[in-house]
Amino acid sequence: MIKRTLKLTMIFILVFNILPNYSDAATFPGDVSARGSILIEQESGRVLFEKQAHTPMRIASITKIMTAILAIESGQLDEWVTVSKNAEGTEGSSLYLVAGEKIKLRDLVYGLMLRSGNDSAVAIAEHVGGSLEGFVTMMNQKREELGMINSAFANPHGLDDHEEHYSTAYDMAILTKYALELDEYREIASTKSYTSKNKAGSVRSWHNKNRLLTQLYKHSTGGKTGYTKRAKRTLVSTANKDEMDLIAVTINAPSDWNDHISLFEWGFNTFKHSTLVKQGVIEVEDEFYQEKITAEYSFEYPLAEEEVELIDRKVVLYRPPNDDKWEREDPPYPIGTIQLELGEELIGVVPLKYIGEDEEAPPFWKKWLDHLFMVIGVKNSG
Repeated sequence: MIKRTLKLTMIFILVFNILPNYSDAATFPGDVSARGSILIEQESGRVLFEKQAHTPMRIASITKIMTAILAIESGQLDEWVTVSKNAEGTEGSSLYLVAGEKIKLRDLVYGLMLRSGNDSAVAIAEHVGGSLEGFVTMMNQKREELGMINSAFANPHGLDDHEEHYSTAYDMAILTKYALELDEYREIASTKSYTSKNKAGSVRSWHNKNRLLTQLYKHSTGGKTGYTKRAKRTLVSTANKDEMDLIAVTINAPSDWNDHISLFEWGFNTFKHSTLVKQGVIEVEDEFYQEKITAEYSFEYPLAEEEVELIDRKVVLYRPPNDDKWEREDPPYPIGTIQLELGEELIGVVPLKYIGEDEEAPPFWKKWLDHLFMVIGVKNSG
């Protein structure tokens, strides 16, 4: 329910041309070693903590989250990939691929995410994009689509071979939030070890480099590590506790494992999902509308205890007619909205439907929603 609830809320924010600027009134009491960092709640995208989160920096192998997304979305995971000489010779962390061997694209993505194979990244790029250059074009098209406005991609692995290859903690959180909507990505990123067999029958086994997942943090659900001499240590990780999902990103962080654990523990201990609107008939003061309007869905939002009393709920409704026009004809839709603010920041808009005196609240408004998706070009997957 939370995922559906918040996706739809963000759609209505777009429809009404309202851009949210999420408040981070609850401040992380400690510090992190990272030069750039961020902690967000996954479903709402609310920023809980940030430090130079919009400053472009080199990102090393967390680049591979984008590479994995494009490979998964290509629909080619079960295809055999022929490894090129170019891929075989890629420097740095490697799966030790050999030119001419054939290996499933799916296995390359596992090797990319668990072992951080740079040769795997090149093999994926050449297969999915037709060439390295073609794949880089796809990467930049995707980051524009996702609103990663302070990012640029020049390769599929994050090596320091281009100056125009960078991102921000915030943009990488956006990217990860999107990735987590893909079932295949969640499965791969949360895998601790994997065994691959190429077409000739040779077997390789990889163990995930993400020590949060494999050793250090029991609530970890996945992520991606990174390191180059120029970028230093970079890390994206995810965690789940008490039905709340958090995403943490650190860039240039000497103590990244500790940074992430500290941020997650603070986030889980400080914020809880609060139901701000319940689906169903809404009570209003206007006599005409009493027992006649319904909220189309519930709205939940992560709040610190001291923030609950700061929530302002505003009900905005059409002025009702002076006759029985709405009983004879279809009333406007939506008949109004509930606008939710935290302090002075808009955090959500819930549509209201007029149901008349004798109608029952209808089931979820799928037809209207499908039409909305078609009009604004938003897919159900995200």
